[in-house]
Amino acid sequence: MSYAAALESLHARAGELHGLPGQPRQKFRLEEMRALVEALGHPERRFRSVLIAGTNGKGSTAATLSAILAAAGYKTGLYTSPHLARVNERIRIDGQPISDADFARLYFRVDDAAGQLIAAGKLPTHPSFFESLTALAFLALSEAQVDIAVLEVGMGGRLDATNVVEPLVSVITDVSLDHMEWLGDTITLIAREKAGILRRDGVLVTLPQHPEANQAIGEVAAELNVRGVSAAEYVPPPERTAARSGTPTSAKAGQMWGILRNRYALTVLGERIEVDSPLAGVHQQRNLALAIATAVELRNHHGFDISAGAIAEGIHDAEWPGRLERIAIPGCASVLLDVAHNPAGTWALRAAVSALESESPRVLVFGCMKDKAIEEMTQILFPLFDRVIVAPLASPRSATIDDLLHAAAKTGVAATAATDGQEALRLAWSTVPASGLVVVAGSVYLVGEVRPGLVERAGERSTVTAR
Repeated sequence: MSYAAALESLHARAGELHGLPGQPRQKFRLEEMRALVEALGHPERRFRSVLIAGTNGKGSTAATLSAILAAAGYKTGLYTSPHLARVNERIRIDGQPISDADFARLYFRVDDAAGQLIAAGKLPTHPSFFESLTALAFLALSEAQVDIAVLEVGMGGRLDATNVVEPLVSVITDVSLDHMEWLGDTITLIAREKAGILRRDGVLVTLPQHPEANQAIGEVAAELNVRGVSAAEYVPPPERTAARSGTPTSAKAGQMWGILRNRYALTVLGERIEVDSPLAGVHQQRNLALAIATAVELRNHHGFDISAGAIAEGIHDAEWPGRLERIAIPGCASVLLDVAHNPAGTWALRAAVSALESESPRVLVFGCMKDKAIEEMTQILFPLFDRVIVAPLASPRSATIDDLLHAAAKTGVAATAATDGQEALRLAWSTVPASGLVVVAGSVYLVGEVRPGLVERAGERSTVTAR
């Protein structure tokens, strides 16, 4: 069967967050996922893994840790979600997405196994979009015989499809309010769901964060006799970051972008290393710290030969586009892409944009899902911009233009509507000079829609923020 047929079949599956017309929404359970991997011969048991949950930063942490492991010489798998442009991006072996042919072959293997389970009465319905992809990923990682896989939880943790693995290390990044309809309406409830990836007598790498999250995660860890590893020693003091970056003495755009890049010295495994990460913004320092601490844990307690030099190299080589990513377009205003899709993410974006004082005027292209905290996100972001253009997303979960315009009105910012992200980008460029800045944010879907064209227009030379 072809790749196109695989995509058509996959996209016909109900998603966890939005059901198909006339069908109930997916219920979160692990029983079906366990039945599916059993029918496939338990591919998830054939490789070692690290499992990463959290509200924000888990993808950045996963991408950095994967790059560190690859720099250390290990064949490394990476499973993340969602994707920006092509679904194959979610499943990578040594940094490269799996091929279309492998995707199609493995998808129909999962599909056939699911059909047999349904016929035998062992599955009530066909696996969801994410369950199918996760099973496919397990098969791909197993077939590739990776030394280790870094797995990003899709949503929550306790009932997420990835949580059928037995990880060497569990990692929990920063927890905040998101997906409240599914995970709970308090930090405590959401944190307990994230803590569902912990294993009895296992290992947790995390950082001190919101007190409610600390307490909830700590309680679950104590119940399971989990050994906690704090990544705090790898977070640089604010004054050290400022000293490394410097304060621009002129308004040159290059200098202004430079202040967002993470460059600082750390002591890791008894050696002094220079952290030089393409992942921009102060908020990424916590994610980098989590990746470093996990790498050190794998070295010290799980037999991985990871040097301080490999950690520095992996950090430098990590790729995670769409996160404070600047793309310079000849003759047009630069575009800053960021997938900020909840209040915590928009605060991080606001801090970064506020630092770019020389970039004026500034235009925001914004679109988000209807189940997000639209009014809170718009209050955080919209007042920073001279103009706002809103656009719907290519998703049944998209907020409508009326939703976005109504939220914009409450901020006191007059917004313009576009039919999609591409038109919004054209409108932005038509009203901002080449010396200005266009920011595209609010959803992975929006960034994924516009990024391929931007990279092509830039001549395949996209410039990540502060590179």
